[in-house]
Amino acid sequence: MSTLSTQRHRRRAIAAALAVATLTLAGCGTEQSTTPDATTESTPDATPTPTDDTETPAPITVAVPLYYAGDASGKVRLFREFQQVEGQALTEAARLVDGGEPLDPDYRTLWPGGAVESAEMKDGVITVTLKDDAFTERPDGMPEAEAKLALQQMVLTLQGVEQSTTPVRFVRTTGSEDESTPPTLFGIDVSKPVNRADWQSTMAMVNVTVPAQDSTVTGEELVAEGLASSFEANVPWEIRQGDKVVLTGYATADGWMDRLHPWHVEINISQLEPGEYTFVATTSDPSDGEGPGPTKDSKTFVVK
Repeated sequence: MSTLSTQRHRRRAIAAALAVATLTLAGCGTEQSTTPDATTESTPDATPTPTDDTETPAPITVAVPLYYAGDASGKVRLFREFQQVEGQALTEAARLVDGGEPLDPDYRTLWPGGAVESAEMKDGVITVTLKDDAFTERPDGMPEAEAKLALQQMVLTLQGVEQSTTPVRFVRTTGSEDESTPPTLFGIDVSKPVNRADWQSTMAMVNVTVPAQDSTVTGEELVAEGLASSFEANVPWEIRQGDKVVLTGYATADGWMDRLHPWHVEINISQLEPGEYTFVATTSDPSDGEGPGPTKDSKTFVVK
């Protein structure tokens, strides 16, 4: 099996496991489920997946929201996806941000990896413990804007796991307590807990969270949903097979301008032959091509 085939098989296996978890929670006869809005005060939660009863209980598996970087009309912004973890959800989510692999190949992490020891809710603050020498300064080639976005990548992920807007404190396993030399991370002063930044400077304006990357869809309906801030709440979408567009339409988000709002659409796919397809959602472009163009997000899925 080629390296590409191995990676695709792994992504599909993870996405399938996540679909089973969300199916259990939704309690409905579909492999897709509604995901919460991460930009409101009630952030997405780490959702427990029931495990079989055995004499030795299996580790609890939870679905956690993870924020990864991607291209958004020529800018680097954050997109959300869900993955399953076992064990302490905050620590495992932090480690997936710190050098983890997104399911969506269009995403990436801004953390080089190997920095996080643990993460926990402690004294009213989410505390991330880093190795003493981990990324005090920015890695070569990392602009300051991306360094700030890397901090937000961790902040939004851990706040999502905790369903709160609790600030995130970064500490090191050892190091000087001298206040004249405040600690830095990626060259940014983190001597005080870090709060989430303004959504417009961090988030992509459209995000697809369902269908999950490389998921399998059965039946005659595709449920698609995500978040967007798009002109007049209009979220155009299309389904492609290779370079060919086979279906088009639009979803209507719950609002626009003030924050990212949920959107949801149910698409009749009875005419699609079994095979691999790509769902693409975009923002509406009122400039008619004069500006940077719409932001896009896409997910590959398989029809059986």
